[in-house]
Amino acid sequence: MSYALERIIERFASRDVARATSPSASASHAVVIRPARDADLSLLGDLAELDSAAPLHGRALVAVVDGEIWAARGLDDDRAIADPFRPSAEAAGLLALRVDQLRTAAARTQPHDASLRRRLAGRAGA
Repeated sequence: MSYALERIIERFASRDVARATSPSASASHAVVIRPARDADLSLLGDLAELDSAAPLHGRALVAVVDGEIWAARGLDDDRAIADPFRPSAEAAGLLALRVDQLRTAAARTQPHDASLRRRLAGRAGA
């Protein structure tokens, strides 16, 4: 195993031991779905490397479980990365649902926005 990968695993393993010892996916965890922040970039890079995936680019959502990022999903490319040492499949599933909700909401508002733009453009030409 490469030295860099060992260091990443050590960083993830050094997290709260109480959380690390409860790997059951059915255990009750507080989950927050939120946009990724600039402060998350380093951790998302580590998470991608642990998942043997390319880092996410552009806008992304993260699933924060008990205060730690377990999974992330790109909004632009719809790729997902997740912590393979956690039961992160459910968190990744929640991210997929949220991305679908956001896309559905955007699709509903776009026709209204387009018609509004056409009406405003028509008034400007009058």
